[in-house]
Amino acid sequence: MDAPDRLAALLDPATTALLTVECQRGVVGPGAALPELAHAVRASGVLARVAALVDAAHGTGATVLHAIAERRPDGRGASRNARLFRAAERLPVQQLAGSPATRIAEEITVADGDLVVRRLHGLSPLAGTGVDALLRNLGVRTVVVTGVSLNVAVPNTVFDAVNLGYEAVVPADAVAGVPADYADAVVRHTLALVSTVTTTAEVLARWAAPAPGLRRA
Repeated sequence: MDAPDRLAALLDPATTALLTVECQRGVVGPGAALPELAHAVRASGVLARVAALVDAAHGTGATVLHAIAERRPDGRGASRNARLFRAAERLPVQQLAGSPATRIAEEITVADGDLVVRRLHGLSPLAGTGVDALLRNLGVRTVVVTGVSLNVAVPNTVFDAVNLGYEAVVPADAVAGVPADYADAVVRHTLALVSTVTTTAEVLARWAAPAPGLRRA
């Protein structure tokens, strides 16, 4: 991990955005489309740590952006050029626009000033969604990536952020994937090469916020 002074500089609230990736009820909530992933997020405390980071970002004035994946009931505009997309069409829980499945998880506080960006296609909230322009307009230079999953969306988000010229920070205990050993390997052997891998506690310390564990899980 980088020296503490570098991490503090990266996390300057004036130029930092905290991004929650697919922390929506149909993905991480009870009765989610992928029960194994939802269980991993909750049982490991990842969702509680994401919630703590969001609260801290609100308190320090950093930008908070929630990225939601959804689809129209008629499927128009959705990607079908990968096995993952076609399999998602057959899941018992659909992330339909306007449905409870696409609401942000109850554990996470959404403030009036937060940005909520919804995408109908693709694998990353930074590709073809307008998020890049929003962040640049706000003067953001560092993106803190949290949420799910380390199987697909989180690595894509980190790669896109780096390719667009942002510094990417990944609190390793605030992201999740399945199985756990694979998720850990993605962080250690891939994301660590292109981002600053840290912990929730280290981010909260830079933002002078209490450690997680005080919120409901």
